[in-house]
Amino acid sequence: MKVLKQKTICTGYETIENGYIRYGATIAEVGAMSGFRPLPDDEEVITAATTVIPGFIDVHSHGGYGFDCMDASPDELDAMVRQMTAREGITSYFCTTMTQSYGQIEEAMKAINAAAEKNPVIQGVHVEGPFVSARYKGAQNEAFLHKPDAQALARWNRLSGNRIRLVTYAPEEASPDFEDWCLANGIVPSAGHSCAGYDLLCRSKASHVTHLYNAQLGLNHREPGVTGYGLLTDGVTAELICDGIHIRPEMIRLAHKVKGSRGIELITDSMRAKGMPDGKSELGGQTVYVENGTARLEDGTIAGSVLTYIQAFRNIMEFAGVSMEDAVRMSSVNQAREFGLTRKGAVAAGKDADLVLLDGSCQLIGTVSMGTLVTP
Repeated sequence: MKVLKQKTICTGYETIENGYIRYGATIAEVGAMSGFRPLPDDEEVITAATTVIPGFIDVHSHGGYGFDCMDASPDELDAMVRQMTAREGITSYFCTTMTQSYGQIEEAMKAINAAAEKNPVIQGVHVEGPFVSARYKGAQNEAFLHKPDAQALARWNRLSGNRIRLVTYAPEEASPDFEDWCLANGIVPSAGHSCAGYDLLCRSKASHVTHLYNAQLGLNHREPGVTGYGLLTDGVTAELICDGIHIRPEMIRLAHKVKGSRGIELITDSMRAKGMPDGKSELGGQTVYVENGTARLEDGTIAGSVLTYIQAFRNIMEFAGVSMEDAVRMSSVNQAREFGLTRKGAVAAGKDADLVLLDGSCQLIGTVSMGTLVTP
């Protein structure tokens, strides 16, 4: 068994000072060094890390490092996710699709299924579009928009190996049957790219809001909109892109004050240009230009992000003034709970050994994914 010793451990539920973790592919023991008893087969892991937290779970990311979930081969998806693990601390990942033709989405689902067979970090699929509003399409391609279609979603789910866990849709375009089908098949319905009003949303079954504040009917004193629904409704989880570009830090602080750390999940919403030099890129068949950390379509619309997860983790602590324990809840615990990832989301005996190793400045030293250490 491997052992990390004399570390600060934020488990997701408590902080252990001067603690240890004994693990193989799964975690065998976690505790304070005062209770540590060496075993004959212990292999100490020597690392400069001072703090250990649960591996990050990104439920909304289109790609990175030159690859995109819509057109990458299984081997390319595997390579992309391996880089996300080593360079960002992501140990569970939802491949996120875009609004393109039904045929293109089907091919993407086949590739994701094959990639997930070889790389268990791929824990699910997030279908973002084509079931969204033209008015709030953002960087989605309007030519391929459709009303929410349970038959199409069922076909894509089969092709993905039944890995779809989250679907972004415009509730104002959906029938109750669509939402019911999602819930019956373990798929979380998420309001996003939507102009739905607050009253309609309260009648819907949306329990998640895609990238809060962005590409949705916003907060107004007479119409709370999608943003107000995400902020005010108990049991609804809100995604946040904490890059300081999609949302001003002050509005991130507001969201945390209203929702608390239990109601927010950090996402990157990253696209293929993440980890690549500035310049011309592509998203959903559309040309994107990346400059100074911002990705935009030719018309100036923000198009995904080049945000890394470790940076999002640091940003939420800075922008919202929250503790590391709160940041861990928003980066691991909530996602595992919402999507039933029972072996993920905490540093605890019986969980997968998915760990992020940090130095005193919250820089990434290494990532343990199911017991295997990789470094940036």
